[in-house]
Amino acid sequence: MAALRFTKDHEWVRLDGDFAVIGITDYAQTQLGDVVYVELPEIGRRLEQGKAAAVVESVKAASDVFAPVSGEVAEANEVLAADPAKVNSDPMGEGWFLKVRLADPKELDALMDEATYRHFIEEQP
Repeated sequence: MAALRFTKDHEWVRLDGDFAVIGITDYAQTQLGDVVYVELPEIGRRLEQGKAAAVVESVKAASDVFAPVSGEVAEANEVLAADPAKVNSDPMGEGWFLKVRLADPKELDALMDEATYRHFIEEQP
């Protein structure tokens, strides 16, 4: 399995060939509570690293999901429209949000690896 990278906003990204698969972390879904709705970007939309890419709504709040990398949306996980709870039950697997055609693989270098991210969330209040 390709190495995961993480953002300080609790998104994850995993390379899958020329594509970057993006979702939110288990920590993020735990903080959100029960996810009731996910708004995904349109296919072909250009995303910029660090800018809003999707919206996730839970019983507690609505939150933006930020793009960990820049690129063009190649696929959106339509399963989430019918079953947004997949984000809670399998955030790092079937609960992925979108696949992006990666614009600049070097952007991944600025993201945290799994050990660094684990340390980062342990430091959260």
